[in-house]
Amino acid sequence: MSVLCVEDLRGGYSEVDILNGVDLALDAGEILTIAGTNGAGKSTLAKAVVGLLPRVCGRVVLDGVDITHMPTERRAQGGIGYVPQVANVFPSLAVFENLEVVEGVRDRKARIAELFALFPALAERKRMRAGSLSGGERQQLAYARALMTRPRVVVLDEPTAALAPALVKDSLARVASLATDGTAVLLIEQRARQALAISHRGAIMDGGRVAMSGAADTLLADERAADLYLGHI
Repeated sequence: MSVLCVEDLRGGYSEVDILNGVDLALDAGEILTIAGTNGAGKSTLAKAVVGLLPRVCGRVVLDGVDITHMPTERRAQGGIGYVPQVANVFPSLAVFENLEVVEGVRDRKARIAELFALFPALAERKRMRAGSLSGGERQQLAYARALMTRPRVVVLDEPTAALAPALVKDSLARVASLATDGTAVLLIEQRARQALAISHRGAIMDGGRVAMSGAADTLLADERAADLYLGHI
């Protein structure tokens, strides 16, 4: 059974639908890239999955449990981690304080130690304010915050958007590493070709729907996908 299922998902802001019937499934340990042009509904889909979209119909199912109308904090405690595109750390707090304030964590000290081992650059800077970190370090802290609760699914919204080009490859390598322990990753990314290269499957959105989907390598080789959505190398 898939760890996350989205079924005929529709909704948006005020009276305007941004999502127009999205269906997708995500398995444990799998990376699924959501690609598409600006305005296709990618970030809106991320918000719907984590409970931040004001108006939703259809279903979002996590481990067989319908969470469509569950509050965001309960989704986080129930197994969904989220790294938004902006405002993903508390800049005025120290690195270790950013991790300590996450709710619903068992064995908090042990979990922080595990994450410092996973992100050694953060351990070296644990008493520094998050606002003083480099862009790549802030992103590592955002990942660590999302992983504090040992989530089943991590939703990443444009993780490379604010990074210098030289850091993009390292950032996507870290995304790939998130799935090695069985965590499922829903990756929203404008750099579609680079994201698909580290993914198992991909889905291309257009007009609030999934226009194309399949194995990542199949989409990368598809001329129609290249012409309409991905661009050519």
